[in-house]
Amino acid sequence: MEILNIFFYIILFAMGITFGSFYTLALYRIPKRQDITHTHSYCPNCNHKLGFLDLIPVFSYIFLGGKCRYCKQKIRPRYFILEALSGILFLTVAYFMKLNLTNITIIKVIDYAFFALYFTFIVLMAGIDKEKREINRDALAYGIILSILYMIYLYIIEKNSIYRYIIYLVLYVIILLVDNITLKKYAKNKYITLLLLVVIIMAIITGEFVAYESVIITLISIALDTIVHKIKNKKEKKEENYLQKEQIGYMLGISNMIIFVFILICNYYLKI
Repeated sequence: MEILNIFFYIILFAMGITFGSFYTLALYRIPKRQDITHTHSYCPNCNHKLGFLDLIPVFSYIFLGGKCRYCKQKIRPRYFILEALSGILFLTVAYFMKLNLTNITIIKVIDYAFFALYFTFIVLMAGIDKEKREINRDALAYGIILSILYMIYLYIIEKNSIYRYIIYLVLYVIILLVDNITLKKYAKNKYITLLLLVVIIMAIITGEFVAYESVIITLISIALDTIVHKIKNKKEKKEENYLQKEQIGYMLGISNMIIFVFILICNYYLKI
């Protein structure tokens, strides 16, 4: 059984790096409004269609020496890093969730599936925000739908009070109405409004405590980053509103994943 569990974890790692490969594709194409399902992968430098051996997550990058097979242009390391980190994270979460062939259950499989889908939301939301400083509405819609499905799932298996979920749904409706009506002409405020939706999604799927801690860490990071840049700008005699350039969604996503995994590991060792 131990050998089978090792093989099982290898499969989960392979699944993780495959998801990571999809993330790199989506993060490149979604901001450009390009198709992510029907168009073949291609080199962004020479536009040559990539073959199977060019698309093996993690390993293709290593075997090709980090360069395109056709034009020899260097491939951005972030693609390799995201694929590798996705594989490691999928493997880590499965291990500390105690998901293995020895004690596998339907509940654990569903929980893990929700984690994979939620991680997809975090990567897309945070990755696009890092590139363009905007909360992508397609990613946000995906996150909202996922969170609603998760609330239905929790209500079915835990039989908790439905009022908690109704409150979240009401908050969704209010914020979306504010976004579409009151703040229609104010792009700067839209960013903060959409971030509120991100926090609600986090609270539903990872829990209120994890979401709260994610917000606190993000605010501390922003404060420290702003202070550092103000000192730097003062020395260089520059006037700049750095806060408007902060990629809050990106920092929020990173904080949320770190805290989520940290608590998962703590619960594992504390036998909670």
